Amino acid sequence: MDLKSAIRTIPDYPKPGIMFRDVTTLIGDARAFRVAVDQMVQPWAGAKIDRVAGTEARGFIMGGAVAHQLSVGFTPVRKRGKLPHRTIIEEYELEYGTDAIEIHIDAVNEGDRVLLVDDLIATGGTAEASIKLLQRAGATVVGAAFVIDLPDLGGAKRIEAMGVPVSALVEYEGE
Repeated sequence: MDLKSAIRTIPDYPKPGIMFRDVTTLIGDARAFRVAVDQMVQPWAGAKIDRVAGTEARGFIMGGAVAHQLSVGFTPVRKRGKLPHRTIIEEYELEYGTDAIEIHIDAVNEGDRVLLVDDLIATGGTAEASIKLLQRAGATVVGAAFVIDLPDLGGAKRIEAMGVPVSALVEYEGE
C-alpha cells in the first residue's frame, strides 16, 4: 500500500509556504493505519523493547498502537503541565522561544529499552528533547520511529548524531 496516498497535504498551514502533512487521514483509514503500524513495528520484532514512548499528540496514537503490537507498556511524553503526578521536565528551543515536555518520574524504569514513536520528524527538536528526557529518567532509547520524515529539515540526522537509529515510513522533500 502507498502510505503517501493516505496522508493529506494542506498547503500554507500553519503559515504561507508550508505544506502540512496531516496523518489524521491515515489514522482514519483502517487499512492504512494497520499497514503503518505493522511497518513501524517490523524493524523491532524480536528486539528487546521494554516500552514505547509517544510524543503528544499524534505520537500517542501511533505509539499506543506500536506498544500494543510489541506487547509492551506505553509512556506518554506530554506538554508541560498536563500530567497529574510528579514529573521531570525537559526544555527545548523553538524557532522563537522555548517549550517543555515532561514525563512522570516513574514513567520508565532504570535500564528500560525504549522506542520513541511520533507521527513526523522535521527539525528534530521535540524528538531530541524526548530522548534527553527519557535518558535522564534512566532509559536507553534504542530507536526512534516516525510515519513521516522531512529530510531537508535535518531532524533524522540530528537524532542519529545522538546515537539513536531513526526509521520513517515515508519522506517528503521540502518543508
